[in-house]
Amino acid sequence: MDGHPDSGQSDTTIEWGPFGRPIFDDPQARRLARVGVVDIGSNSVRLVVFDGAARSPAYFYNEKVMCGLGAGMAETGTLNAAGKDRALSALRRFQALAAGMNLPPLTAVATAAMREASDGSAFRAKIEQETGLKIWVIDGEEEARLSAQGVLLGWPGATGVVCDIGGSSMELAELSGGQVGRRHTSPLGPLRFKDIDGGRKAREKHIQKHVAALAEKMQWTGGRIFLVGGSWRAIARLDMERRDYPLHVLHEYRMNSDAVLETLKFIEKSDLEALRGACSISSARMSLVPYAAEVLAELITAFKPSEIAISSYGIREGLLYEQMPQKLRDRDPLIEACRFSEAKDARRPGFGKTLYNFVLPLFQDADIATLRLIKAACLLHDVSWRAHPDYRAQTCFHNVTQADLSGLDHPERVFLGLSLLHRYKNKRDGMPFEDLFSLIGKSSQREAETLGKAMRFGAMLWMPDDSKGEAASLAWDNGVLTLRLTPQSEPLFGEVAEARFNALARMLDADDVQITSSEAD
Repeated sequence: MDGHPDSGQSDTTIEWGPFGRPIFDDPQARRLARVGVVDIGSNSVRLVVFDGAARSPAYFYNEKVMCGLGAGMAETGTLNAAGKDRALSALRRFQALAAGMNLPPLTAVATAAMREASDGSAFRAKIEQETGLKIWVIDGEEEARLSAQGVLLGWPGATGVVCDIGGSSMELAELSGGQVGRRHTSPLGPLRFKDIDGGRKAREKHIQKHVAALAEKMQWTGGRIFLVGGSWRAIARLDMERRDYPLHVLHEYRMNSDAVLETLKFIEKSDLEALRGACSISSARMSLVPYAAEVLAELITAFKPSEIAISSYGIREGLLYEQMPQKLRDRDPLIEACRFSEAKDARRPGFGKTLYNFVLPLFQDADIATLRLIKAACLLHDVSWRAHPDYRAQTCFHNVTQADLSGLDHPERVFLGLSLLHRYKNKRDGMPFEDLFSLIGKSSQREAETLGKAMRFGAMLWMPDDSKGEAASLAWDNGVLTLRLTPQSEPLFGEVAEARFNALARMLDADDVQITSSEAD
């Protein structure tokens, strides 16, 4: 951890701790500062422009057009005529948008519909001729690999199976320790199911056949499945509706098999149009949900996952990951994003590191998972200062819990949000999002509040980044909270700072407090 070197570590590691020196401004990282990718799928065509911290980029621009290129293809063998018109129109627009944003050339990939249709090559040539956009038509295994890399963008070191469902195909990829392993594709895209004769029984037989083949090839059961694709995300949103789940962030939403099976029954028995409206799901997407639900039920039966996680990251994020140097891939996406946010928005960029060192003695037994949340909180502690003082606390909470951050599950979002709320406010009674607090236990709530109050006090002792021994420090030992002041920091310990110090002591249930001066040492 910062300021707590281990023997044998390099000077850089000693100075910056387990999260390393910030590299979001490294030339290789800045090369990826704004990258545009296009995904031409069987159901939709999408442009995403990434910006910000390259390891955990923000979505500078994100536009999707539901074209339905693969609609009816099982019967005709060709791309849908109306879908081609919509896709070509969308791609013309995307090229114009890219020019307006001064982007480097867009990276564009096309998947199952384009690669399988008899007129796919001709349509690809037409797109390239009319738009100048270079299209890469990838096979199923490459699609699976890129989707898995998209998951790795958000979950470095992930282990499990990535299941990416599109309109015309479904791909599986194995992840082990952050590496992509076996990859397989199948014709289990829900657009195909509309053309299967024989109704539900015929579909079930078709699904069982292909899922069984995938299970035999993958030889995997019992771990985590990462679900990628719009149909899976729609099902997850319906699961939230059924459970009355308070945080409507789909990325890293976790479910177990029993809960998903209950939701699939719920979908089957419900009025889909009413559900669609309640959950803000498009008509085109909702029409595919019942078919995707049948596939998911069979996947659960065959693979018996211990956990099901939703990933909003897939092939488009995989294309960005593909362009990253390894040293960037190895970084923690949460920490890099928070560092970027601090550099961009904080009044004193760099003070987050000083604040982290200051509060760390209060969390001597924290594991690395907790330390990274403490680090993230300290980096973000001041980025919302422009909000009205009466609303800073809830602005902080709202921003973090609903931010487009990766490497952060829902309980961690709430922990981080609570700590930042208490950076600006002592009490949280009557907050409009109290229902979210229940996503973490009472002990975690208390730990987050302690961190918030420690930051609230530490922010008063605003020493220069290079102050080193001139800065104040805390010690917490056997129920005694000690504040050590230096001649340089002592003038900062005024009436308000003392009140915040005492509030922190009460939060810790301190038996005693001591305030010492280095002059007395």
